[in-house]
Amino acid sequence: MGFLDNLRNGLNNVSSQLSDQVSRFKSADFAEATMSMCALIAAADGNISADERRKVAGFIASNDTLKVFQPADLKTRFDKYCDKLSQDYDFGRIEAIQAIGKLRGKPDQARAVIQLGMIIGGADGNFDESEKVQVRDAARAVSLDPAEFGV
Repeated sequence: MGFLDNLRNGLNNVSSQLSDQVSRFKSADFAEATMSMCALIAAADGNISADERRKVAGFIASNDTLKVFQPADLKTRFDKYCDKLSQDYDFGRIEAIQAIGKLRGKPDQARAVIQLGMIIGGADGNFDESEKVQVRDAARAVSLDPAEFGV
């Protein structure tokens, strides 16, 4: 079994575990952190194309893990972070990381956000280095060791 197959299997396992956890985390801070993580992954290369934005928005709307939230609310939050990252990447990134950082002290919720970032990053079959950097920085923002996630 190759690396990509292992990654896909691992992400599938994480996804099913994450679905069970998210229903316990229904809060504004968690929704904000998940959407900022989604936007960070979409902007991992420093730019968010309309196609990337559409694909991640489609993933958000169709993902069973996030079904405890209103899709329109998630889309509004996602668009807000995408807009901030598009207007001024550095400041937008700071705001997105700060939103994730609000889950420091809530390790279960923080782990779920990091895992969601990994799922989105690997959804296209290529969890590239720029996406891993976003996941590592998000993990550090919530005082988790990135090595715990293999990044």
